[in-house]
Amino acid sequence: MSPDDLRPALREAFAAGVAAADPAAAVRAALQDHREALEGASRIFVAALGKAACVMAEAAIAELGREPTEGIVVTTDAAARPIAGCRVIAGGHPLPDAGSVEGGSALLALAEKAEEGDLLLALISGGGSALGVAPREGLTLSDKTAVTDLLLRSGADITEMNTVRRALSRLKGGGLAEAAAPARVLSLIVSDVPGDDPATVASGPTARASSALSAQDVLDRRGLLERIPASVRAAIEGAETPAPLTDVMNRIVASNARSVEAVAAHLRTQGFRVVTRPGWLGGDVEEAARELFELFAVQDSQGGPLAVVAGGETTVEVTGDGLGGRNQEFALRFARLAEEKGITAPFAFLSGGTDGRDGPTDTAGGIVDGGSLERLRIAGVDLADHLARNDAYHALKASGDLLMTGTTGTNVADLQIALKL
Repeated sequence: MSPDDLRPALREAFAAGVAAADPAAAVRAALQDHREALEGASRIFVAALGKAACVMAEAAIAELGREPTEGIVVTTDAAARPIAGCRVIAGGHPLPDAGSVEGGSALLALAEKAEEGDLLLALISGGGSALGVAPREGLTLSDKTAVTDLLLRSGADITEMNTVRRALSRLKGGGLAEAAAPARVLSLIVSDVPGDDPATVASGPTARASSALSAQDVLDRRGLLERIPASVRAAIEGAETPAPLTDVMNRIVASNARSVEAVAAHLRTQGFRVVTRPGWLGGDVEEAARELFELFAVQDSQGGPLAVVAGGETTVEVTGDGLGGRNQEFALRFARLAEEKGITAPFAFLSGGTDGRDGPTDTAGGIVDGGSLERLRIAGVDLADHLARNDAYHALKASGDLLMTGTTGTNVADLQIALKL
């Protein structure tokens, strides 16, 4: 393998990770294990929510062997497409919009139609927290949007975000499953969260929270208690502990950890010595980039083709007015560290969202190499200025290092891959 092969090798490895999270294959395999429940149900209602909702719904309906009684599919505008027997609704992401309210209301109305002897087949994937919303009584969409925006800009992680979202919703925190009672609920989940907690993916429409962390704790930790609308404060303070759910099965069918394993397995077949960073790589993007680079640098001393693989979801505290996302910023920071530490061996690094989108941009992330920063300088780009303004997108565009994949149809958070010859 030559240095020119590193970037194509990164793209192939990333594609292997995305393929391992194929929601259609995961749904088909899972439903084979629940054939008895499907065949014994008087009626089957399909409720799909998230970035992978269309793919999951299509696979489920094909596997059922019969037409569902009714189906609601809530997903992004980019992923939405007609599905026979289902009403498809496009919601907003990362901030909810009117479509999100329509989708949340439709999902709850569907669940309420289910009766004893029926089955609600819930198909949940990442992004659902914003795509489908049903504000608690006394709250409005603008209230929820304001809180979501504050949390995003504060650098709150996905667990913190969804803890607050559950407290403000009739749909999340098990609300969808509660609305379906006494019908049985089978929920197949594509996880994009640390620990693969069903209560955290899309804020858990079919699962109660398993953490002692409260919405008030999160808002206090992030210094937002005095900045949120008064109606939101009142809703959080007046929240009651919900009753446990019954006759609900939540099953994780795809996850970030499985995609990391797939990337590692693929790279081993390509002759790389693979080191996998254990666990979920989260926290501030600058600290995460430094941690992963240090692992890369330590392993580099052993010589030979090296691959370091990680997965998770970092956070960015937005203080500037630029355009970008956590993966784009991760890639730029890794390239800067490589130059600062004098990495001379041919290397390339990729950080990308498995859904094909990074923040409010049309790119999955960034893919950089030893020449990236020189290309930036030739283009007249001041890297420090772009990072300070959270404008990673335009920096990577100038160096030709944007990772463009298009919408992938799945979402299991992010993958980071570093290669060296």
